[in-house]
Amino acid sequence: MSAEERRAEIVEIALSEFAIGGLHGTSTEVVAQRAGISQPYLFRLFGTKKELFLACIGRCFDRTEGAFRAAAEGAGSGAPLEAMGNAYVELLADRELLLSQMQTYAACGDDEIRAVVRRRWGELYRTVERLSGAPADEVRAFFATGMLLNVAAAIDLPEIAGPKGAAWARRALHGEQ
Repeated sequence: MSAEERRAEIVEIALSEFAIGGLHGTSTEVVAQRAGISQPYLFRLFGTKKELFLACIGRCFDRTEGAFRAAAEGAGSGAPLEAMGNAYVELLADRELLLSQMQTYAACGDDEIRAVVRRRWGELYRTVERLSGAPADEVRAFFATGMLLNVAAAIDLPEIAGPKGAAWARRALHGEQ
């Protein structure tokens, strides 16, 4: 396995660990053990724990952008913004990806991480603008709905909003009265 292939494999393993423990609560020793490598080799590949975390942030944004691109292309001249929204709902079914996104935003107290997240989020925003061709208010609503969906998925709001569930949860998810 090449170093680049090994790096990609480690990022997937680390993404899973960071999803639960975040930047500060995740042990690089555990990541190395799960990858079947030594901790010194992990640091040879990534330098620092933060660099590994940043690689995971990149992977999350890459997956989201890739899903948006594929959805918009599949929509043809139809409704690309709606197609991207549906693709995002499918992504949220991956709980590790969802929690990784949440951990990404939680780690923005670190200046270096915040700078990377700002840059990548801005790139994602501009990609959605370009792919959708939607007016600014619709793109803004798209991202606002995405953040609501993140919280809904994290707390399993669909379960709470079930037929015999809480009315507030149904209103939050579906706008029902």
